[in-house]
Amino acid sequence: MAKSLTKSQTAAKLAELVSKATGSEMSKKHAAAALDALAELAYKEAKNKFTVPGLGKIVLVNRKKRMGRNPATGEAIEIPAKRVVKFRVAKAAKDAILGGK
Repeated sequence: MAKSLTKSQTAAKLAELVSKATGSEMSKKHAAAALDALAELAYKEAKNKFTVPGLGKIVLVNRKKRMGRNPATGEAIEIPAKRVVKFRVAKAAKDAILGGK
């Protein structure tokens, strides 16, 4: 299985794609700054749902308390209620990656 791209590799590819699409040069440094800005914005706006068009959305979900089991002892334990962050992949991204019907 192929390794995932590092941040610098992602920034380089992004700069290359933007340069091709717009016809003007975009530096790797500016592409990395854009990635950082997008991540920072996502962190701040996650409580209101944050959508990256064509990719997906980040949402906060409230989980109820529930009963679970300790796998080592089999003892029943109560898992407390908590808030978790989820990423829901957009249909367009699923179709592009998996191949649409």
